[in-house]
Amino acid sequence: MFYSLTGTLVYSDATTVAIDCGGVAFSCNTTMNTLKRLGQKGSKVTLYTYLSVREDAMDLFGFFDKSELDCFKMLISVSGVGPKASLAILSELEPQKLALCIATADYKALTKAQGVGPKSAQRIVLELKDKLAAGIGSTIDTTQIEMAGAAVSSGNSAQASEALVMLGYSQSEAALAVGKLDASISVEDMIKLALKELSKQ
Repeated sequence: MFYSLTGTLVYSDATTVAIDCGGVAFSCNTTMNTLKRLGQKGSKVTLYTYLSVREDAMDLFGFFDKSELDCFKMLISVSGVGPKASLAILSELEPQKLALCIATADYKALTKAQGVGPKSAQRIVLELKDKLAAGIGSTIDTTQIEMAGAAVSSGNSAQASEALVMLGYSQSEAALAVGKLDASISVEDMIKLALKELSKQ
């Protein structure tokens, strides 16, 4: 029903913004990442929106860019994951980072979001891994994500990723660093080169 809203930012708090569009202010639930990018009250903004209609309520959700909206739609499609948990995840992880976590099965990163436990996080990874490219492939850069996903699947890359995780790096950090390397080099060399790359961050 609503594709986007463009108007003046008249109110914001930790979870909500209000956009005045021609004298009518629309209240939108949103994420911390969107709030950080909107600017000061009185500024002109555009939010991409999603309208949730239930028997007892109509809720409008607004996002700074299309990739965040696409991620939100994907998250709420997962059984047992509602809008509140989806907003919490997107407040913790930007779309590119979320896609990376799903591609590399880094469900632990998802549990950093308020109200998201290990079971829900694992379900998100399981249900969205195959839908990722189709769902948000047009709005984010998937090249690195595909390389990182391949790095945790098998061979020397997978072994190097596991070693880096044991050294304290997250699954997604390890896979991203290893995914950039030549898959034919030894596990030891992969670990050394990946550590060198990770030390720059």
